[in-house]
This record gives sequence, C-alpha cells and structure tokens, in this order.
Amino acid sequence: MDVIKKIKDLTAERGWTEYRLVKESGIAASTISNIFHRNTLPNIYTLETLCDTFGITLSQFFSNDVMLYPSEDQEAILLEWSYLNTNQRERLLSFLKSMRE
Repeated sequence: MDVIKKIKDLTAERGWTEYRLVKESGIAASTISNIFHRNTLPNIYTLETLCDTFGITLSQFFSNDVMLYPSEDQEAILLEWSYLNTNQRERLLSFLKSMRE
C-alpha cells in the first residue's frame, strides 16, 4: 500500500489543501510538507492523528477502500441517521456537503 498516496487521496476527497490538513490535524506544517513533497512516511502517531482527522480508523486506512468497521463516531452518526425522516436526511446531506466548501 502506498501510504502517502492514500493520505493525499483522503485529503483531496475532502477538498482540503495541505494548509487545511495542518489546521484540522494540528500536525506541524513541516511534517505535512515532508509527507507531501519529500515522500517521508509518517510515524504511527502522525498516522493515527491523520486518521482521527479524516474520521477513520487505522484499520479503515489500511483496508484498501473496504470499510471493515465503522468508528465510534461513525456508528453514532448512523444511529442518529436512522431516526430521521426522508426530508431530514436530505437536508442533513445538503448541510454536510456545504461544510466541505
């Protein structure tokens, strides 16, 4: 697995810049820059922090795009989702999409 490509892909999926990834994760700009431009592999602490930032687990990160198990946060969201009616779900999805901009 190409860890650096996966980090870049997850960043791009969210429409984030490197700067935004630094702000969201709290990881030093130099560390993110080294990952993106010098192909420096992140240590396990940095990778865990990035996974938390992306809202995924380490298991999901290494699962090759197959979600094995949702994180606790994802489970909580899915539970709340199940209580919404169709109109509420559409509004929530619209709201979530607007947050990526």
